[in-house]
Amino acid sequence: MNLYWTIVLLALAVAMIAGEAFALRTGCTTFSRYVWNASRAWPPLPLVVGATLGFFAAHFWWGGALVCY
Repeated sequence: MNLYWTIVLLALAVAMIAGEAFALRTGCTTFSRYVWNASRAWPPLPLVVGATLGFFAAHFWWGGALVCY
């Protein structure tokens, strides 16, 4: 199962890189511009994203981040 999640994360990274390269080459909307436009349309977006990322950080690493030290 570890290999599966590694492949999924690598595929996501490759998809993001390919999307950015395509957007820059063709003059389309980049991911950062998309996030800016979405934040302008819905101002609570940064708060929601930050709370979600904080939740995941606490979920995955709470109590285990420093166990091996």
